[in-house]
Amino acid sequence: MAETSGAKKSPIRRATIKDVPFILGFIKELAEYEHEPDKVLCTEEMLEKTIFGSTPYAKVLIAQTEEGIPAGFALYFYNYSTWNGKPGIYLEDIYVQPKYRRNWYGSALLFALAQELVEIDGGRLEWSVLKWNTPSIAFYKNLGAMPMDEWQTMRVDGTQIAELAKLSPGFLE
Repeated sequence: MAETSGAKKSPIRRATIKDVPFILGFIKELAEYEHEPDKVLCTEEMLEKTIFGSTPYAKVLIAQTEEGIPAGFALYFYNYSTWNGKPGIYLEDIYVQPKYRRNWYGSALLFALAQELVEIDGGRLEWSVLKWNTPSIAFYKNLGAMPMDEWQTMRVDGTQIAELAKLSPGFLE
């Protein structure tokens, strides 16, 4: 029988704390690709605490070569759709090193996320892609992803978070 996916060619596994240096390296490489290398404030210690600590806030999948060399990663977390009444996955970052692209690694990472969604009876997989990143957009569309052009991404960060927090009346008990 012919192989129809990259599963054997590009095995996917859950990251362990030993992968933190690779994860941070991939994050920095992705930031370089996105022309924002100076924006990365993340450290290995931060990743250890927030992904592998007592309260993990995200999960990571590693794509690795047949020799066990990390080739890319997907960092994601669960979200929730009130309209679907189901959990979902938000893919914060997906990255495959250039020398490993076109070898099913990116596809295999997305296939693994879809498998996890099926396992949790999830409703959708979402992520953002820079509008100028046309190769990635074409890749995602080829896999069946649809652009959400009618939605605008909003963000509060930096000192604005503290300013908003000051306005909070506190939590109701």
